[in-house]
Amino acid sequence: MSQLVLIIEDNEDILELEELHLRKAGFDVLGFLSTKGVEQALEEERVDLLIVDRNLPGVEGSEFVEQLRHKGFEQPVIFVSAKVADHEVEEGFLKGGDDYITKPFNMNELVLRVKARLSRYIGNLQLIKHRDLLFDIDNSQVKLAGEVLSLTSLEFRLLFYLVKNKSRVVSRDELLDEVWKEDVGYKSVNMAVSRLKSKIEKNDTYIEAIRGVGYKIC
Repeated sequence: MSQLVLIIEDNEDILELEELHLRKAGFDVLGFLSTKGVEQALEEERVDLLIVDRNLPGVEGSEFVEQLRHKGFEQPVIFVSAKVADHEVEEGFLKGGDDYITKPFNMNELVLRVKARLSRYIGNLQLIKHRDLLFDIDNSQVKLAGEVLSLTSLEFRLLFYLVKNKSRVVSRDELLDEVWKEDVGYKSVNMAVSRLKSKIEKNDTYIEAIRGVGYKIC
């Protein structure tokens, strides 16, 4: 599966060049001319890395990244900016950046930095976020709106598998194969999902039952 890079760049010509070079390198790309719609995209798509300009309309790029970090988004961020003073570069790193490229820059260098950053990030992925759910994979722990949920090992694996496959409906047979790894029957799946829903759906719906098929995270 291709890795997805999200770009926020208010210069349309630069945005098109970045998209072109990254797609040629085999990446899927989402491009934005401002921060509008970015957070929704992060919720709905499995974004692997962000490229962010700092001079954006409405909100400064590093301020926006800092907001994302506070909300639990952990994807690596590469700043691409005309802010080149030492204190400005330092500010970018302090507010959540993982790399910093100053304008003007070489597009091939950008692609190489994206590849290098992703190769390190994917191997050390620890946190995954979906809406108000934040998964700490290393500790098999899930937080809902900042509060740790009391989940069994099975419930953790079940929720994590559904979130990992949030773009599609997951059948009961698949859940038996991938989560239970034994033939315990559909009744066990239905009961486990029901218990899980009672723990995570305090004010909103997270798991939708698709009649005759299985379940989908929402």
